[in-house]
Amino acid sequence: MSRRVKIGVQLHPQHCSFAELRSAWTAADALGADSIWVWDHFYPLYGPADGAHFEGTALLAAMAATTSSASLGLMVGCTSYRNPELMADVHRTIDHISDGRTILGIGAGWFERDYSEYGFEFGTARGRLDALEADLQRMRDRISQLTPAPVGRLPILIGGAGEKVTLRLVARYADAWNTFGPPESWSHKNAVLNEWCEREGRDPAAIERTVCINPDEADQLGAYVDAGAHHVIVMIGTPFDLTPVESLLAAAEALG
Repeated sequence: MSRRVKIGVQLHPQHCSFAELRSAWTAADALGADSIWVWDHFYPLYGPADGAHFEGTALLAAMAATTSSASLGLMVGCTSYRNPELMADVHRTIDHISDGRTILGIGAGWFERDYSEYGFEFGTARGRLDALEADLQRMRDRISQLTPAPVGRLPILIGGAGEKVTLRLVARYADAWNTFGPPESWSHKNAVLNEWCEREGRDPAAIERTVCINPDEADQLGAYVDAGAHHVIVMIGTPFDLTPVESLLAAAEALG
């Protein structure tokens, strides 16, 4: 049965063991989740600040090797943390491990502790966005030069909601876009993206619209679909209870 909306899950790679993460993503894949994601940070974003945490691209490679159906990606990778050519090559390689299921998720970065403790220059929000645009061009160029080429499409997903710069970059460079709710706010940002597509001469239908939601928003699936979402991703932390994924998959089937 085909569905109007895809369902994904973002697993927060903090305050847990690797075995717990692996068990969660293999279970999500077996449930039929359309996509599985981890984030790209070096420290926990909530809870004990110095608790257990795992690096995103290494986890992505492990997911690629131990799942079989779901699309996989970082939600989202930070352009500041790796040379853009390296970022392209890492994802191309993971795309081969996953047999073509990898998405290159990217954003401008915001978590200052990652920068300060790992030796990256934090700079300004506008400076990071300018770097993101330059890096997007470099990543696309590098992907086109890599041998062998990606197995799949290796689509680029841009995360963010800034109406003046980020959504323009989405309209110009991205195959998919992600931000957060609630539905009314997401709908407004989606409309702004459509306006940028018109200015950039881009077909709005060429960009998949995704949204990250909290587990307690699972009952709002219909509202997000009505607002234009193609792909709804529930964010889950330890102990990785996948009940919201199951309920969203059931609700998506009911929507048809």
